[in-house]
Amino acid sequence: MTAERAGATASTGSPVSEETGPPPTAVAVEFCGEWFPILEGGSLTIGRDADLVVDENPFLHRRLLEIRAFDGLWMLSNVGTRLSVTVSDAAGRLQSWLAPGAKLPLVFGRMSVVFTAGPTTYELTLHTASPPFSETSATSLDGVTTVGQLTLTPSQKLLILSLAEPMLAREGTGMGEIPTNAAAAARLGWAATRFSRKLDNVCEKLERIGVQGLRGDSRTYATNRRVRLVEYAISARLVTRVDLPLLDAPQPSEVDR
Repeated sequence: MTAERAGATASTGSPVSEETGPPPTAVAVEFCGEWFPILEGGSLTIGRDADLVVDENPFLHRRLLEIRAFDGLWMLSNVGTRLSVTVSDAAGRLQSWLAPGAKLPLVFGRMSVVFTAGPTTYELTLHTASPPFSETSATSLDGVTTVGQLTLTPSQKLLILSLAEPMLAREGTGMGEIPTNAAAAARLGWAATRFSRKLDNVCEKLERIGVQGLRGDSRTYATNRRVRLVEYAISARLVTRVDLPLLDAPQPSEVDR
């Protein structure tokens, strides 16, 4: 579904196409190939029935997010009551889990926002014209994937790829549905028990470095941890679109752990 404007006001500009690039305004939101500028002194709500309508998904709040200036800083607020939102810098080095009622200043020039409602995960990008902080490029090494203290084995990376594939395969920012354990295991050619065991290992590894939201009760745990794992992996750049060919390549031989 294409993003659309609902109830345009003087506080925001009209959406512009992706080809024009970010408009010359204080803050702009990029979603599904469109830019939604926010003028100085203005605000923008994001949700199912908001200034920026991301989807008609009934699991999505009518208004989940709001962007407005406060004490000289642009703030992103989670104005929903149930859904949490993952926010990271462009390189995925810094990440925040924005709970309902929480606020976060937009301190970088480009920030990624990822959230899930029901079976669908969404990503949009925030662009700030005059951010208070500047980013420096990070170096990376070939081989295993390392983010902070996290090291992924080849099969662990494949597992994350199988869950994040719909989000990574989309064009630019947008939405994608997270597959079930059974569907992801079939995509890899693994037995369901092997997939579940490796999913346990990945979630435990992420918990040890402080990633929240990977635990739940017996009724919701399986679904919630898949959602949170995909949100974190996309925001932290554990997997990217360039990794997708690995899903169809011969799988590495390693100790099954």
